Amino acid sequence: MHYTTTGLDNRKIAIWAFIGSECMLFMSLISTYLIYKGKSIVGPYPHDSWTDPMTGRVFHGILDIPVTSASTFVLLMSSLTMVLALAAVQNRHVPKHSFGDRLLGSSKTWLFTTALLGAVFLGFQAFEFTAFVNEGLTIRTNLFGSTFFTLTGFHGAHVSAGVLWLLTLLAIDFKRGLQPSDEMAVDLCALYWHFVDVIWIAIFTLIYLIR
Repeated sequence: MHYTTTGLDNRKIAIWAFIGSECMLFMSLISTYLIYKGKSIVGPYPHDSWTDPMTGRVFHGILDIPVTSASTFVLLMSSLTMVLALAAVQNRHVPKHSFGDRLLGSSKTWLFTTALLGAVFLGFQAFEFTAFVNEGLTIRTNLFGSTFFTLTGFHGAHVSAGVLWLLTLLAIDFKRGLQPSDEMAVDLCALYWHFVDVIWIAIFTLIYLIR
């Protein structure tokens, strides 16, 4: 038995405590970005145009809202598939009467889909980082570059950890099958994954949508 005097499983208390500490980390990173927002002496800038002093070439805001909106949609959809993965584990022994029911009710299907969507999001982020570097924005270029790459890079690292967690659960599922008794293990992963999604909503809003 893993229950504490609070009536909650001690593993769930642990993950909530971890998420609380991670919230403090991201709030400090977001606060740093907001404090230094608009204080970069040289470009590139997130939204405003700037002129290269060496060539006289005019550049527009470096952020690509449509591409990042697509990656945000992908990450949000992964929260839905994570919910379906947890439901599939909880209902493992519910009879499935057709191939479609077995496929859509398979935890393997949804865990794989969630991990895939997370990997696609990371691909979008790698594309964005590469494009920024090619346009002259690095972590050393200006205050925007330093705070942007630190904040989004830390988030990307958390997504990567989540993808590895999902793949571990998927490997267990293929090896012996996740049973209703494994619900807590999947639930803990789901809590972490939803946390990563919520943090990205805040980052996307503050960096990409608010000028």
